[in-house]
Formats: sequence, C-alpha cells, structure tokens
Amino acid sequence: MSDRALHLGPAPQLRLGRMAVIIGCAVALMVLAFGLSQLHLGVGAAGSGPTHFNPLYAVSGLLVGILVGLTGVGGGSLMTPLLVLLFHFHPGTAVGTDLLYASATKSVGTVVHGSNKTIDWRIVGWMALGSIPATLATVVLLYAMHAHGDSTAKLISTVLGFALLVTAVTLLFRQKLFKLAQSRNLELSARTKTVLTVALGAILGCLITLSSVGAGAIGVTVLIFLYPKMPVSRIVGSDIAHAVPLTLIAGFGHWMLGSVNFPLLGSLLVGSIPGIIIGSQLTARIPEAALRPILAITLILVGSKLAL
Repeated sequence: MSDRALHLGPAPQLRLGRMAVIIGCAVALMVLAFGLSQLHLGVGAAGSGPTHFNPLYAVSGLLVGILVGLTGVGGGSLMTPLLVLLFHFHPGTAVGTDLLYASATKSVGTVVHGSNKTIDWRIVGWMALGSIPATLATVVLLYAMHAHGDSTAKLISTVLGFALLVTAVTLLFRQKLFKLAQSRNLELSARTKTVLTVALGAILGCLITLSSVGAGAIGVTVLIFLYPKMPVSRIVGSDIAHAVPLTLIAGFGHWMLGSVNFPLLGSLLVGSIPGIIIGSQLTARIPEAALRPILAITLILVGSKLAL
C-alpha cells in the first residue's frame, strides 16, 4: 500500500478521526461556555483552590496566551507548572483544569485548520485508536491511586517534570530535528507507519492524561519523522485535531475525579484567548528564534524541579 493509498478513500479510521474531532469540538465549546459561565459561582473542586473569578489568574492566562501565540508551545507546558509551583494547586487539579482549557482552545484551532484543509483525518483516526484506550486506562489508574492523594501528586509531578524536559529539548533542537527528518527521508512501509502512529497515540494518551504536556512539541516532532514528505502545516493541523478528543476525554476523566476547578478555568480563558490573539499578531515583530532558547531553559529549570 502506498502513501497515497494511505491518505485517500473512505476508511473506518478516517471516519473515526472526523467523528471524534467533530464531537470533541462540539463538547469542548460547551465546556468553554460552561467554564466562562461559572466565573461568579462557587463550584470549584473541594480543596482545589478559589471558587470565584481571580484577576491574577486571568493575567497569568494572558501572559501564557501571548507566549503560546508567539512560540507555538502548548499551553500545558507553561500553564500547568505555573499553577503547581506559583499558585500551589494540587498537580491533579492543575492538570485536569488545563486539559479542559486545552480542549476548548484547540477546538478553535481545529476549525481553522479544517477550513484550510490542513488536517489528515487518517492520521487523526490512527492516533485516536491508540490514545483513547490509553487515556481511559490512565484515568482508571488515577482513580485506583486516589486522585488527590500524595502518591498521585508525586506521580503527576514527576511525569510533568520529565515531559517538560523533553519539550525543552525539542524546542532547542526543533529546526535541526526537522532538517534531519527531511534529509533522512525514511521510507517506512504503510503498515509500519500505521503501527507507529497508533503507538504514538497511546504514548501521548498516557503522557497527556498525567501531565497535560506533550501533544504539541513531542507529537509533532515524531509525526515529522514518520511522515517526512508531508507539509509541516498538515502535520501540525492533524496533531491539533487529535488533541481535541484526547484532552476532552482526559479532562472529563479528571472532572469525574474532582480534579477540575471551573472558576479557575474561566479565569484562565478570559486572559488566554485575547493573549493568543495578541501573541499571534506579534510574531512578525518578535522573532521566535530569540524567545525559544529562553523558554527552553525555563522549562528545563522548572522540569528539573518537578521531576526531582
């Protein structure tokens, strides 16, 4: 089977990818509306932080949104450690809230990429086949470990730390990795690509459910090595589309475990949505190459603190 055959024609995986993302986008937008509507209500998870709108969180969302718009780094790499280290949220609450935040924001990005036809639905479907079962299994693991216990906090902090370190490495060497993938031009069989894509989805399912980090930097980098001939914009679009059902299911699992604070979610969205718009407008004036090393070093320091 050729690469062309892999991307054309109706198939269960293509339909699965589209259905998962369409349902994910619809529910994620409802989550966005619900989170914003809870800004004035005391409905946060018990013991997980404030239950009303906090301007400080909105400002944090604004700053993170600007950095995401400028660098393209996933919000989880910045927001989750900020909530844990600076605002002292339980790691489970930080991850759970960030997952629903990501599902809402990435659904908007998916609509944009879908209209631009920069999504390969077959890749989305294969990744979902691996990530959805892995996500559900990880949620069950968190339930068995007691979501708000000390052992769970330690596990999430450690996984988060290592995920940040890997993200930092991919940031520092992103261009070199892209050039290496293009120069090697690995000709894997369609079967091998499919198996590795499903495996990548499973790894991301576990990693993101535990840390909310990895979909952007790690997922895109691996996909570029698997599909070196595919335009980067199409790989990024496929990765964002896959992240919608993944983060939604993982976030819903954390919600059922009591690890989501909706007033916090609403506060972050109030700041991050305009922040992403501002950052995207500033990309032409502030070179990403100047910010990437500073951001990577920051992630290394933060990741080391969480992992150790």
